[in-house]
Amino acid sequence: MSTDPTTDPTTDPTAQAARTLDLLRRQQADPDRRILITDATVVTMDPERGTLDRADLLIHGDVIAAVGPGLRGRGAADGATVIDASDAIVAPGFVDTHRHAWEAQLRRVMPDVNDLAEYVTTTLAGLAPAYRPHDMYVGTRLAALTALDSGITTLLDFSHNSRTAAHSDSAIQALADTGIRGVHAAMRPHFGDWDGQWPADLARLKDTYFPTDDQLLTLRLAALATDEVAGPDLAYGRRLADVARELGIGVSVDAVFGIPSSAAVLRWAEEGLLGPQVALIHCTGLTGEAWKAMADTGAAVSLAPTSDAQIGLESAVPAVDEALAVGIRPGLSIDVEVALASDMFTQMRALHTIQRMRAVNAAYGTGAAPERIGVRDVLDFATLQGARTVGLDGVTGSLIPGKQADLLIVRAEDLNNMPLNDPIGTLVLGSDPRNIDAVFVAGRVRKWAGTVLDADLPTLRQQVRDSRDHILGTARTH
Repeated sequence: MSTDPTTDPTTDPTAQAARTLDLLRRQQADPDRRILITDATVVTMDPERGTLDRADLLIHGDVIAAVGPGLRGRGAADGATVIDASDAIVAPGFVDTHRHAWEAQLRRVMPDVNDLAEYVTTTLAGLAPAYRPHDMYVGTRLAALTALDSGITTLLDFSHNSRTAAHSDSAIQALADTGIRGVHAAMRPHFGDWDGQWPADLARLKDTYFPTDDQLLTLRLAALATDEVAGPDLAYGRRLADVARELGIGVSVDAVFGIPSSAAVLRWAEEGLLGPQVALIHCTGLTGEAWKAMADTGAAVSLAPTSDAQIGLESAVPAVDEALAVGIRPGLSIDVEVALASDMFTQMRALHTIQRMRAVNAAYGTGAAPERIGVRDVLDFATLQGARTVGLDGVTGSLIPGKQADLLIVRAEDLNNMPLNDPIGTLVLGSDPRNIDAVFVAGRVRKWAGTVLDADLPTLRQQVRDSRDHILGTARTH
């Protein structure tokens, strides 16, 4: 990727990149700013537009103004800052539909966690009570910056350690400070002391931080499926559904597993508590009746491929086949960094591999033709379907005019990607965070020349270490 030589005579690529970044940053407050990305392979993830070869993309302010070939010669691109992406893929930013961001300074403290009970006992019961508001800020900011680095432009933070109003405030502020498109899904902690402010505090949060629908941050209510983990107060049902409905916000329901959750799903459907505004997370081991009820009501599904398989949640098999069988196209998520990878490339590859392995294995020796998903499916799950899962498909998830300019510029001619043969195959099976040259969120640059912006790494590193040491030290003394 380089700046255009007609607008920047400098020949040194590093100097060109620095000059363009300076120009982009000086223009960020201008609502009429224009950025023209030229000669790219544009993976729109729009079923009608598909993938465009040697195409341009015009950003006007926060939104995508046009996508297609030859935009540079049209008047709408006059005065635009030009970025030559002739050796790159332009794609929608990824959407992480469920991550417990506050845990980020505890990354890989239990990489071989054996089951859900071990995670709950160690993290939610043992370490979470030691968190101060400052620790919420540090963990959430670290998770959001890491998300941007790996091409995730939208992050749903399932923030289930809201011990006080200040804990919630700190988590939201961390999202705001990174410039990511953030969804704060608020839930009280499972165990330990807390102020009893949830769910009533959601009204204050909405008034304070989410006054309009046309901003980077949005609010959801977070809950659990049943009372098995932490008691009935956290279980989704009429009371919490009414809170969400009164506030006009969506709901994300975690720990949707097995027979108890299947019964809960049927009850919610009967009571009218399901719909597109409700996202159900994991969904492993559910009955066919539950899946039918989810499809009939239009409920969304968030899969966590590595979490389900590695931790062994219920059946340990990501429920992609069950979802697709009833017409639900799921979103994807990271879940817990205490044991799992932090990026969406890993989720796409894991799901792609697991589903195809199971499909072929199920047909082995029978002569049947197995139904296998492809790379376009998992990229769709990671982008457009992820946006739909968190209620933002009208805002992000695909590159079409009118949507927010949340996008990636991925180097396609790096050592691990060259030569570019299949763009979607390259994104899913070849690329990783090192290949992401630039990330834009709402038309504002958040990563450039391979480096995340506004992250003082030495200071951040010290904050993360200090926070981790406080949490582990406090937990050991209690």
